[in-house]
Amino acid sequence: MRPKLLNFEQLVQQNKQELLADEKRIAQIERRLEKKQEESVKKKQYQQ
Repeated sequence: MRPKLLNFEQLVQQNKQELLADEKRIAQIERRLEKKQEESVKKKQYQQ
């Protein structure tokens, strides 16, 4: 089956939605990394 062709405005809107989804995913990953970093720092402080 042939994919539906998008006009320019639809393509722009689709790209915007994908970028917003990517930004949300990146923010989630960054929060996870920050949490792990904080846990690591606390663990090192506790061991000293």
